Amino acid sequence: MSCAVELRHLEYFVAVAEELSFTRASRRLHMVQSGVSSAIQALEHELDAVLFNRDRHRVALTDAGRALLPEARAALAAAQAARDAVGEARAGLRGTLTIGTMQSTGKLDLPALLGAFYAAHPGVLVRLRLSSAGSVGLAGEVLSGDLNLALLSLPGRPPAGLNLTPVGDELLLLACPPHHALARRQQASLVQLAGEAFIDFTPGWGNRAVVDRAFAAAGLEREVRFEVADFVTAASLVRNGLGVAFLPESFAAGLPDLPTVRIAGAQLSWPVSVATAARRPLSAAGRAFLAELMAAARGPAHPAD
Repeated sequence: MSCAVELRHLEYFVAVAEELSFTRASRRLHMVQSGVSSAIQALEHELDAVLFNRDRHRVALTDAGRALLPEARAALAAAQAARDAVGEARAGLRGTLTIGTMQSTGKLDLPALLGAFYAAHPGVLVRLRLSSAGSVGLAGEVLSGDLNLALLSLPGRPPAGLNLTPVGDELLLLACPPHHALARRQQASLVQLAGEAFIDFTPGWGNRAVVDRAFAAAGLEREVRFEVADFVTAASLVRNGLGVAFLPESFAAGLPDLPTVRIAGAQLSWPVSVATAARRPLSAAGRAFLAELMAAARGPAHPAD
């Protein structure tokens, strides 16, 4: 990217690319629309490429625009990180931190972590975002730059460009209705579950991927009768006799009315990781939060005996 490209032009470009509207982008930037249009034209001239297809009804990124977007976000993030570092040296952490999370983060107490972080760094505005698309959706938002980091579960190889740091794992237990035949058992095999009706989460959720892989590895098929997007609904459907569901052990512990069964002979460990973009540096606030998150994941230090 030419050194003649101005950061403010990249900022305007990102705003138009995210809004897909010069009008909405100008409102977001608190600028007149003609100023935004002129900046985009100057950027296109500097890069010798058309970045947007425009007509009276719609604005869309060209191939060149789609290629530029992650690079522009990375450049803006690097500039923000530099400003944050100077600001931190002068007056403590400042800025905005956008964090994505699953509904459950296992044994990691995210609300407590956020409370401690805010108490230590009140100048940082933290935005917390859930994704209905599950961990796959969160990973995509980290890669695109919509999120600074995310707590997610991606069993297997991570997508290119994503750094994953494990922060814990947790057993998935089978929750069943109180009067179910399995309710009196402490342990079962996947073979014994093959005929059950399952309540599960939508594809893209990490816990769904863990269970799907376990059944595929065992050469078994299963019937997913209901797909839901939250643990509370899954538990309610189980409670009403509509099927069985795999739930994280920490969540299942809060459901004393639902019997749980451990599964023998299958890998049903649900990994929780923090994801960051490999090519986009975290701001000072992001680095501070990540350090506190990793400390919380390690747990309290104990003196040597």
